Amino acid sequence: MAGVLDALVSYVQNMLTEMARDEVQMLLGVSGEIQKLDIKLKDLKNFLLDADKRSITDQSVQAWVLELREAMYDATNILDICQIQAMERGPSHDAGCFNPLLFCMRNPIHAHKIGSRIKNLNQRLEDIKKRSLDFNFINLNSYEDRSRRVASSRPGSRETSGELDESSLVGENIEEDTRNLVEMLTTAALPKCENNKILVFAMVGVGGIGKTTLAKKIFNHDIIQQEFAKKIWLSVNQDFSEIELLRRAVIEAGGEHQSNGNTRGALERALKEVLNRQKILLVMDDVWNHRAWEDVLQTPLITAALAPGSCVLVTTRHDTVARGMMATRPYHHVNKLDPEDAWLLLKKKVVGNGNDEAQIELLKDIGMEIITKCDCLPLAVKVIGGLLRQKTARRREWENVLNDSIWSVSQMPEELNYAIYLSYEDLSPSLKPCFLHYSLLPKSRVFFTDEIIGMWISEGFVYGTSCDLEKIGKEYYDELIQRNLIEPNLEYVDQVVCNMHDVVRSFAQYVARHEAFVVHNKEIHIADKINSQKFLRLSLETRGSESDELEWYSLQAQTSLRTIISVGNIKMKPGDSLLAFSNLRTLHMQDANFDALSESLNQLKHLRYLSIKGTNTSRLPENIGKMKLLQYIILYGCNSLVKLPNSIVTLKHLRFLNIHIKGISSIPKGFHRLTNLRSLYGFPAHMDGDWCSLEELGPLSQLTRLRISGLENVSSSSFATKARIGEKVRLSYLFLECTSRIGHDGQLVKDEEGIPEEQQRQIEEVFNELHPPSSLENLVIRWYFGQRLPRWMMSTAIVPLGSLRVLMMDDLVSCSELPNGLCQLPCLELLQIVCAPAIKRIGPEFLQPNHHCHHHSQVGVPFPRLSKLKFNDLVDWEEWEWEEQVKAMPILEELILKKCKLRHVPPGLAFHAMALHSMPILHSMLWL
Repeated sequence: MAGVLDALVSYVQNMLTEMARDEVQMLLGVSGEIQKLDIKLKDLKNFLLDADKRSITDQSVQAWVLELREAMYDATNILDICQIQAMERGPSHDAGCFNPLLFCMRNPIHAHKIGSRIKNLNQRLEDIKKRSLDFNFINLNSYEDRSRRVASSRPGSRETSGELDESSLVGENIEEDTRNLVEMLTTAALPKCENNKILVFAMVGVGGIGKTTLAKKIFNHDIIQQEFAKKIWLSVNQDFSEIELLRRAVIEAGGEHQSNGNTRGALERALKEVLNRQKILLVMDDVWNHRAWEDVLQTPLITAALAPGSCVLVTTRHDTVARGMMATRPYHHVNKLDPEDAWLLLKKKVVGNGNDEAQIELLKDIGMEIITKCDCLPLAVKVIGGLLRQKTARRREWENVLNDSIWSVSQMPEELNYAIYLSYEDLSPSLKPCFLHYSLLPKSRVFFTDEIIGMWISEGFVYGTSCDLEKIGKEYYDELIQRNLIEPNLEYVDQVVCNMHDVVRSFAQYVARHEAFVVHNKEIHIADKINSQKFLRLSLETRGSESDELEWYSLQAQTSLRTIISVGNIKMKPGDSLLAFSNLRTLHMQDANFDALSESLNQLKHLRYLSIKGTNTSRLPENIGKMKLLQYIILYGCNSLVKLPNSIVTLKHLRFLNIHIKGISSIPKGFHRLTNLRSLYGFPAHMDGDWCSLEELGPLSQLTRLRISGLENVSSSSFATKARIGEKVRLSYLFLECTSRIGHDGQLVKDEEGIPEEQQRQIEEVFNELHPPSSLENLVIRWYFGQRLPRWMMSTAIVPLGSLRVLMMDDLVSCSELPNGLCQLPCLELLQIVCAPAIKRIGPEFLQPNHHCHHHSQVGVPFPRLSKLKFNDLVDWEEWEWEEQVKAMPILEELILKKCKLRHVPPGLAFHAMALHSMPILHSMLWL
């Protein structure tokens, strides 16, 4: 974990250098100690790269690293205390510029206390430095800190889904395997099915060999689409929950997840009902225990009286699992890649980023040797490809990778894959702790990009000027994707959710094992294990009856914890609190009993990140404003919470607030004081006499992401004007929705005579005044009941949405036509229209705005960048006009038509959409 130390040392140095040194020097006895601390940090930093490599396999170096780490965390505690005292007693300053250490030094009492602590810290560091001589660390004086330059080397659980990333497909072998398995699933099952027996077919292979990729290709195959009425993809993993597995099966099968209930019996009945007499294919990916089938899914599927030919395809690492599931023999053993196919995959992952294929082909001889070291395992090849992508396409760079000493490390623990180890060592010091931290996130839950980056910032892994933190964090996140250490979940747009392969996760958790305690797989006797040593980070996932064994008090000994990530319930007793965890920076508790702990929350003075998603909390402490360092608050799904404490508006450092909660219908006045906010979700639009909450948004000029709910409550468009949405030049994501008309079933509630025209005109006027800035990249409109969409979406818009990449409009109950300005958007990549029952016709204006439009010349071809177009639940849509001579959508790759009356695709689509390779048609009347 020296990589983490390097980032931590840089973080402490960054805080120290912000001091005005000329004033500090006047403080007797303190300035000298601060200078000593700065010098010692610089000296120690020279050893950290060498210590990093050796600490993974050398236990004596590990002990030295752990001691230095503890000293550095003590340093951050000292600086935090300065900051808290300064904020409590000092004048109000800008959150990004205030120098708390300098403030403390001006106070003689504080200066003496801080000076003594820094002096003791210096003595500890001196002792640690002396002991470093025993290890003969290489003094890397030429080492250059890359913490702020993520791309400096560049030239210029894994929960799975059925979505297929075709960039990982290479060679004829996977095509042949796919053909054989598709034939087996569609023909072999029929004659063998009797007495409602469901045949199970198994794919077996080591981790990272490509089982999931092959299963996805089969799952999405055209023949499979035609043969099976329902397809269900379940990612099972080691730590599956019986209830959650059943619930996901119901949802994947098309059942209503909101009305299933929480009992196993109710979910089994719901699954049988939705699958009754259907021919199904169930894919169970990454199965570690046959009980997921035998004890959970087998009975409801057998009793559902499925149609003949229904079958199960399972991927697993172990033959014993296939035997336990009574899988049909022979099992399909997934083989390693052929060397030539492995080379094709490596090239795919390296090409780009300034490297062209011709350059890479010249390096094939070295590449083939690297592939041999990767043992032709697809995951290892992809990870090494991600590493080489960061290098220039020069022989010396590739030879350095080939000849790296890591390939020769002897007695490598099972968790340390050579290719991943090499890629890890190539990460910048600031990126290493971010990568390791990612492995702490429970695989069964969805963590969005901005939440993860918030955790990194809260831990000090990402630092810099206040306005750049999220941007730097996003660069770190993107590099992990580029290096194939995490992979985007294709069910979500814009890479906002990623998965980490189990092999990569095991490596990261092994490296972080001295700092982080992770239990995600139903281990018993957690309480005994957790007290075996002191940890800095704790990640727990408790499910079902086994959670009865873990009580909150059993965690109390872990007083050094900086992060708690807990999913599922932990048994609470009266008097349980958070007081033992005074050093916490990050607290994420989900689907848990948090109400008992909420009163002690304000004792966590160091806390930066608070996420209590889906908990039962009914209140936050009224004095939450005393938590001066709090930067991230996530309350999503806390449906028992109906009111925010008034003091929340005093949290000047707050950067992220998610209050998307059913019960929150108002916000405290004074919300405009939160000028440091970058992301705000679930902001409720409401009226209080002549005051409207939208006015509070006006001064929040730093916002980059904004979701506003309840816009139907706004009585006048003048209040929408005061929100000044168009002036927020950093805004890249905007979600606008009307919510008070939504019933328990999620559907819009109409009056008997429909929605009054006066209300429709009012909502149209309000939306017209919410025109976003030209910087906007993502726009979502939901439950809008006006007849016409906002003027700023038309071809005559004064401020065009020139940066818009993603547009999703859901539940447009009254709109009878789409705006004519969308085709001119030069960057639009995804357009989704869901539930627009009033649309009967899409005319030529969708592709050809009026010729007098003054923006017409900006885009030569309509929808020049559109790659995905989705129309779903346009139940009365019958006509789509697009003539052959109208060139449009030249790079459209995927068109989804679902639940519509459209009978013919337009001639222009067939003539011009030459890149189209996927056109799912579901529950529609379309004739091709």
